Amino acid sequence: MNEIILSLLTGMVVGFVFALLKLPIPAPPALAGIMGIVGIYLGVKVFQWVAPLLK
Repeated sequence: MNEIILSLLTGMVVGFVFALLKLPIPAPPALAGIMGIVGIYLGVKVFQWVAPLLK
């Protein structure tokens, strides 16, 4: 849980700095892009769950 909180805080700091410097954010600017990243993560997790069953 600590790494999740640290990741969130780090992302917030990076977002703040990018906004301060008027740079484009280093992340998908739309919900669809964010959901794509979540989908990739979930796909890996499903594979890790299913792979042992396929052996």
